[in-house]
Amino acid sequence: MSGAAFEYGAGRPSVLAQELATIRVLVARDLTRFLREKSRVAGALLQPLIFWLVIGAGLTPTFQLQGSSEVGYLEYFYPGVLVMVVLFTAIFSTMSVIEDRHSGFLQAVLVAPGSRVSLVLGKCLGSSAVALAQAGLFLLLAPLAGFAVGQFSWVPLLFGITLSCFSLCTLGFAVAWWLDSTTGYHVAMSVGLLPLWILSGAMFPVRSGVMGVLAAFNPMSYAVTAVRRGLYGPKLPTALALGHGPLVELGVLALFSLGMVALAVAVCRRRR
Repeated sequence: MSGAAFEYGAGRPSVLAQELATIRVLVARDLTRFLREKSRVAGALLQPLIFWLVIGAGLTPTFQLQGSSEVGYLEYFYPGVLVMVVLFTAIFSTMSVIEDRHSGFLQAVLVAPGSRVSLVLGKCLGSSAVALAQAGLFLLLAPLAGFAVGQFSWVPLLFGITLSCFSLCTLGFAVAWWLDSTTGYHVAMSVGLLPLWILSGAMFPVRSGVMGVLAAFNPMSYAVTAVRRGLYGPKLPTALALGHGPLVELGVLALFSLGMVALAVAVCRRRR
């Protein structure tokens, strides 16, 4: 009898296997949805592209970076627009949390053997993969902005983009879990994140005064700086070096990501 019980228990999947299975299913589901909805690719790429070209062309004649006369505005603005692609994709991807919760899919996952952590990681890793793919597509335009692929510092660039994708998607998950309207979610995320993006130094230098203090506590400023450092590589202009190295930038993004995971897990509870 004890042998039969032991054999039965041995045949059951381990806790780790259940967690990994939950994550794998959720990631695959988001990637499949992304591949089937071609309009999402255009929506997340075309708007930042137009933003970059129109505003860049308009401000190029008047832009002058203090301490460097060689950096044009299209070049300066490009890293910020790359982070904007991640931002918009995170908003569009995690909006599906509301739809999946209303349909009962996420409620079913929540009562399945997997934990809330696996639900959050699965959903956010799937959304992050989508954001990373779209950022990769926009990265192909880097030579048009004046960046040479051969000079990229790939570690800060890839880690900066990846951590930005994951942290923003996890934040989006936490917000979407508590909102019942996709319209309200879009407004909340846009109103909350776009000012942070603007104050990150994406559109104009933010280095001193009150705005400089705000930028120092803004995780998106570290995302933009990490991406900018990765694009320039060893040729990063002195005027764009903000006094901290890549380890600080990636460390802040990693801590922000962990904080967003803790927040998402805390709010991820069963709702009607």
